Amino acid sequence: MKLNLDTILGKIRTLMGGGADPVDPAALKELARGMAHQIATTRPDEIGCDECFEQMDEFVEIKLAGKDPAAAMPLVQDHLDRCGNCREEFEALLAALQAMSQ
Repeated sequence: MKLNLDTILGKIRTLMGGGADPVDPAALKELARGMAHQIATTRPDEIGCDECFEQMDEFVEIKLAGKDPAAAMPLVQDHLDRCGNCREEFEALLAALQAMSQ
């Protein structure tokens, strides 16, 4: 089944039906656009947050060694590019380890 913006909007409206608060059509459309973008850009081989977190220490060690972690671990890099929470964890871990090594 091909998902398009109207299909997603319809499904969201169905799920939200009967709510006491009126749904802002512009916000609903923006939510549907975001969901459609995420669905359209999902890779079949991408990893989730748990797997990214499990591999993050190795990714940081590669970076600290002056090598290219994106080339060594492209799925972790892809996840960090897409996930703000994991990217923040990576940046915090990197900064902490850099501070400890100085």
